[in-house]
Amino acid sequence: MITPEFSIPKVITVSQLNFYIKSLLDNDAHLNMVFITGEISNFTNHYKSGHLYLSLKDEKSVIRAVMFAGNARQLKFKPQEGMKVIARGRVSLYEPSGQYQLYIEDMQPDGVGALTLAFEQLKKSLSEKGMFAQEHKKAIPKFPRTVGVITSPTGAAVQDIRNILVRRFPCVDIVMYPVLVQGENAAEQLVQAVNTFSKYRAADVIIIGRGGGSAEDLWAFNDEQLAYAVYNCTVPVISAVGHETDFTICDFVADLRAPTPSAAAELSVPDRKELLSFYDGQRQYLNSMLDAKLQLCRKNLLRLQKTAEGVSPDKHIHLFYQNLNASAQRMGNASSAYYSLITERIKATGAKLESLNPVSVLNRGYSIAEKDGRMIHSAKDLKSKDTFQLSFKDGKIKAKVIGE
Repeated sequence: MITPEFSIPKVITVSQLNFYIKSLLDNDAHLNMVFITGEISNFTNHYKSGHLYLSLKDEKSVIRAVMFAGNARQLKFKPQEGMKVIARGRVSLYEPSGQYQLYIEDMQPDGVGALTLAFEQLKKSLSEKGMFAQEHKKAIPKFPRTVGVITSPTGAAVQDIRNILVRRFPCVDIVMYPVLVQGENAAEQLVQAVNTFSKYRAADVIIIGRGGGSAEDLWAFNDEQLAYAVYNCTVPVISAVGHETDFTICDFVADLRAPTPSAAAELSVPDRKELLSFYDGQRQYLNSMLDAKLQLCRKNLLRLQKTAEGVSPDKHIHLFYQNLNASAQRMGNASSAYYSLITERIKATGAKLESLNPVSVLNRGYSIAEKDGRMIHSAKDLKSKDTFQLSFKDGKIKAKVIGE
């Protein structure tokens, strides 16, 4: 161990003592990088500065610790009170208070991966805010005119999406927004892409995603700002990140989750062949329904025709004349004399009836007076200014009594 050259006088100041002890600690190679496991207590997150202040403790001891903003920003999870962690850092002395402490450079959850813990923490937080609730999901349009695609321009996913969209629904327009899908700037570009589509409503539905990869490769899709961008997007979003077994925060907050980018393309547009088959089936169904309706109408017409024939007066008249002719034939065969007698009687009766026929009276120049639907037999039935009706052989007129 190398120690700084320092001469300790008999009487020294507190600052000199603290400086000396700090020098000893800073130059101790064993203390320049230590790994310490313990439980977080007295945790304070200075949001303005970004520094984290805490203590690490076990069953018997406790040590104060600090993690400055530059290192804290690299954490994949959010430290919490009572969480057991493994911290890497150096031991030194904070001279103003004379207290030695651990300056943490990196920290990992003890017993679970940092990415896994960060994922679960963010998932729980957003779920409690209702951002995964089904009632907030927007419906995917059945016949989109434009599909927005947010993914890497060089990956296999973009080619799969493009090929499937063109094959299934050739009339759809595709708007590509190329972005990084992994790395330091990926999350920022993803957020910007979603916000751009939302602001200008440049598509009817958005596909956001990438092909498979490790948890680190997919981590940009677990960004909290991206989750809010997707949740607040005015355009329905289909998330398709990785393979079927991969889940990201983007998947949970999106309006629809697809197991793969190819599946997302299939879910975003209808299949032209299926539509043609469906409408062809509908056409055949309508034709069969029309044929059935026409057949039913024909049957009803035939039934009505038979019914009309059954009650037709022509048929009864014809039957009557047949019976009359048959009777006349029998009567003629029995006695022509009797038939002649009957004929004469019929003629006489007919002449008599004809003489009593009111129409015959009218034909002779007479008229019939009626008032209120009743025949007028006497002038006494009328009075001055009464109106009545006169019927002639060729029509009717209205008349009015002028004198008494």
